[in-house]
Amino acid sequence: MKKTILFIFLSTGFSFGQSALKSTIDQQASSIENKVIEWRRDFHQHPELGNQEVRTAKIVADHLRSLGMEVEEGVAVTGVVGILKGGKPGPTVALRADMDALPVTERNNLPFKSTVVAEYNGQQTGVMHACGHDTHVAILMGVAEVLSKVKADVKGTVKFIFQPAEEGVFEPGLTSWGAKQMVEEGVMKDVSAIFGLHINSQTEVGTIKYRSGPAMAAVDNLNIEVNGRQAHGASPWSSIDPIVTASQIVMGLQTIMSRNVNITENPAIVTVGAIHGGIRHNIIPENVEMIGTIRTYSDSQQVLIHKRIREISEGIAQSAGARAVVTIDEIYPATVNDEDLTSKMAATLNQVAGEHNVEYHNPITGAEDFSFFQKEVPGLFIFLGGMPKGVDPVTAPSHHTPDFHIDESGFLLGVRTLSYLAIDFLEMEN
Repeated sequence: MKKTILFIFLSTGFSFGQSALKSTIDQQASSIENKVIEWRRDFHQHPELGNQEVRTAKIVADHLRSLGMEVEEGVAVTGVVGILKGGKPGPTVALRADMDALPVTERNNLPFKSTVVAEYNGQQTGVMHACGHDTHVAILMGVAEVLSKVKADVKGTVKFIFQPAEEGVFEPGLTSWGAKQMVEEGVMKDVSAIFGLHINSQTEVGTIKYRSGPAMAAVDNLNIEVNGRQAHGASPWSSIDPIVTASQIVMGLQTIMSRNVNITENPAIVTVGAIHGGIRHNIIPENVEMIGTIRTYSDSQQVLIHKRIREISEGIAQSAGARAVVTIDEIYPATVNDEDLTSKMAATLNQVAGEHNVEYHNPITGAEDFSFFQKEVPGLFIFLGGMPKGVDPVTAPSHHTPDFHIDESGFLLGVRTLSYLAIDFLEMEN
């Protein structure tokens, strides 16, 4: 009986302690909500492409130093890492925000609209935070300020990771950037778990979405070169036609999803996005190039699909007397939320947003390089609502578009959510 009473007492004490700490966090988060919005608007007006986030990184680093943190700059080119050491011993938890913008010309009529122009892939283009990374940076800066105010009660260390180049960089031959490069430079050393969020323009503000297990797809770039024999278009029998062969390969690839992939386990996608071949209406060309994307949710599924793409492409080409050269570049692995960690933190998500505002989402075919962090330690990646209430998600501007728009009233929930996840994880691990 004494042991039971003691257990109840300790459990109640833990609850009271966490409740008081979270109440303080809520107060601190509310007090800086306007500051978070101002940061986001500034970043939105001054977007920077991947590995060029110099201005953004300086603002972040200066802010973290003003909070008394240890700060490292120039991580993975322009990344920033801040260390908040709590007043009590414990493990290290990491929180991540990505900083880069996209080569998109903004069409919104906002007072803080981006008018930045840069060169990308040899072309002049507008630059815009068309995916919400400006929001992520501002929210995590807010979390850093909030947790710095309560660090005496933090049971461990919080590592703030401000990552460059999540959207990639246009540098031929480059094999590491963004999260992958940060991992290679040791940013995950001594980290026990990592949390990240992504604002979503088609999820209603005030809502959190999450999923255990595979949440976002792995992405691979596909290139197939079909080599045939050139001939006059009026004498096709003299050719080995790479255009006809490429057409047959496109159709053959569709059988991978319909006949090879067990879709009851995970979906998959093989998309041919472009075919280039020929220069004149009456010449059958010698070569055709096909490019596309592959999306998978597990390592075994990825291996299977890569194998079948090669077999189908090379086999069809050989049957036509042509030759197919298949090149597959693995870009990002699947974003897989650790099942044990997700299960443990589900109560935190319900508490911070209200159970009726937390939803379980289907697998998303988009990709995220947060997955490289999850390859090192258990991680949980969630989605934060950024769509104004009452808007139809079907008509709401999607990510990576000139009209992309975010409701700033959702930022406060983002600050509270990452703060809660960090302190609850550290409490559980102590």
